[in-house]
Amino acid sequence: MNGPKIYFTIPLFGGIPITQTTVSSFAVMLLLCIAGIVLGSNLQKRPGRRQVLVEKGVTMLYGMVEDTMGKHNSYWTPYIGALFLSSIFGSYIGMTGIFRSSTADLSTTVTWALMTSVICWACSIKANGVLGWLKGFTEPVVVMTPMNLVSEIAQPISMAFRHFGNIAGGNVLTSLVYSALATASAALLGLVGKSIAIGILILLGGVALLVLGVRKKKLAYKIFGAVFAATGILSLLGLAGVPYLEVGIPGIMSLYFDVFSGGVQALVFSLLTMVYVSNACPPPEEG
Repeated sequence: MNGPKIYFTIPLFGGIPITQTTVSSFAVMLLLCIAGIVLGSNLQKRPGRRQVLVEKGVTMLYGMVEDTMGKHNSYWTPYIGALFLSSIFGSYIGMTGIFRSSTADLSTTVTWALMTSVICWACSIKANGVLGWLKGFTEPVVVMTPMNLVSEIAQPISMAFRHFGNIAGGNVLTSLVYSALATASAALLGLVGKSIAIGILILLGGVALLVLGVRKKKLAYKIFGAVFAATGILSLLGLAGVPYLEVGIPGIMSLYFDVFSGGVQALVFSLLTMVYVSNACPPPEEG
């Protein structure tokens, strides 16, 4: 798996490369802007189904932010919502086959993580002043200053690499499985296609397994029967180049690596952002 391709370069400031990640990020931003305009327009006092669902989602988001960060930090809800939606749709957009997942590029997650760190520093400076913020690096004792600095540096690095590693790792593993199944399909069809008798036997065995699976309602029999039947038919037709084994298995993996993992990483990144920002913005009585 290669990195994002560069489509073209804008001849400004020494050259600004427009990569797949840039296009995907702008596509996600455009999609979210359009969704915000459509879902936020024509609001009624007696809401319809669409408005009820939108209001429920916004209420849940505000509730999650207030439970995690406190009610005094509820004004961070739009930022957390935008971060979560950008993350989850940035991962899901790779499933279209047209765009590349923007979260599979380290530059995306590093930017988000640095934004969180800058927000935390700005909130600390606003609450305690510059001297009070710098004083935090020397507590509890002056000797701990290097450790405090390492902690500040490690925070955005760990956030960025956690999100990027899970999404990019899933893409790499899925690509390897696709390649392995294509090779296995060609090797199996090439081996079976050398003998017409073997192809007929495999086809009949597949049909028998399918019939048995239907009668006994066994999913395993149906799956193996379909594989054997497809192998026999394709070998008899001489279609050795059809990667038929790619059907099904990559789809199941995609449910985990693309759908489940993408949603979990978006939620984890948003929760970590809320925790770090809330630590930098304590309630007024604790300030």
